[in-house]
Amino acid sequence: MSVKAYSITDIGRQRQMNQDYVFTSEVPVGALPNLFMVADGMGGYKAGEFASKNTIDTIINEVMRSNEKSPIKILQNAIQCANLRIRTKSTSDENFRGMGTTLVLGYFDGKQLCVANVGDSRLYVIGDEMRQITTDHSLVEEMIRMGGLERSKARLHPDKNIITRAIGVANQVDVDFFEVDDVRDGDLVLLCSDGLTNMLEDSEIEEIVRGEGSISTRANRLVEAANRNGGKDNIAVVLVQLVFDGE
Repeated sequence: MSVKAYSITDIGRQRQMNQDYVFTSEVPVGALPNLFMVADGMGGYKAGEFASKNTIDTIINEVMRSNEKSPIKILQNAIQCANLRIRTKSTSDENFRGMGTTLVLGYFDGKQLCVANVGDSRLYVIGDEMRQITTDHSLVEEMIRMGGLERSKARLHPDKNIITRAIGVANQVDVDFFEVDDVRDGDLVLLCSDGLTNMLEDSEIEEIVRGEGSISTRANRLVEAANRNGGKDNIAVVLVQLVFDGE
């Protein structure tokens, strides 16, 4: 199997700085065969940018140096290390107090897609249908789960930006892990921040991702569409195309 990835971040139309950060590697990172990440930072001036970039940088460094054999343990340890570094900075420097970041990441081990997430950045698989693999750690997702809000109204809810879990806001962070065993040749995987999903319906995202052109063309179209719809937040997109060699 081979993977081809394209990533882009954009400041959007209404923010003064870009606090989203992305990483892609089609080749091994430590014991991981490949790695793709999106982080959406939050906090005051420079704090959110610091949180997202340093979280991803720390994870890369920890994965590279890990002697663990289990990829889940490697990532769990790396994410906890990133959490501790952001938390320590946040509690020791007034300029960074209260900062944090979401994180969504994925890697392919053969035909299996392994996913981790904290917060409301998402990972989708687009094959025969478009599937959201991650579950948002957000107030509106809790309201939906409890039956207090219809999913169709969630994207426009006034509390849609309130997240219930993030890296750097507590001494420990709970990470959700997912395994997708049915990825197939030609499937596309999309990792993105809420600057995309709050501006576009899933059906609009799917239409663009399934459109013509290279993955870079389609990723840029996603950003352009989010900005046309208001661009109220930073936008991060990582689009990965799968090719199963010999099939």
